[in-house]
Amino acid sequence: MSKKKDKHESLNLGIAEDQRRAIADGLSRLLADTYTLYLKTHNFHWNVTGPQFSALHTMFETQYTELALAVDLIAERIRALGEPAPGSYSAFARLSTIKEATDVPAATDMVRILAEDQLAVVRTARSVFPLADAAHDEPTADLLTQRMQIHEKTAWMLRATLG
Repeated sequence: MSKKKDKHESLNLGIAEDQRRAIADGLSRLLADTYTLYLKTHNFHWNVTGPQFSALHTMFETQYTELALAVDLIAERIRALGEPAPGSYSAFARLSTIKEATDVPAATDMVRILAEDQLAVVRTARSVFPLADAAHDEPTADLLTQRMQIHEKTAWMLRATLG
């Protein structure tokens, strides 16, 4: 008679279970922030108007495309750690530090809001980094480093647009 295995029993990544779960929880917050920022950026892409329409429309498209790829990388890392990735609006709303856009701000306000939100994602990623570092989870640390670098650069570019 075979004994039913715990779903994590065979998952030996060299990371303690409590550390692995804490990292996955942090990555779930990062996923929620990233997805919410994706949705907001796509919304602003659709609704931007004014003299900078063409430049901002194109910039926002570049940004939401990058974010769409990022959510997949983050979710797949959560799965590689053996945990389920959140994937509903209600889960993202509960986990995210990014507030959804419920109106259509002026173009300059869109840029300012997105710059602030990019930095919020940086802070979320940075908050997870010590967990990955303590667990010697180099793949997660690498992912977090890349995400921080991209979001810091994007925030700078958005701020530069404001002058």
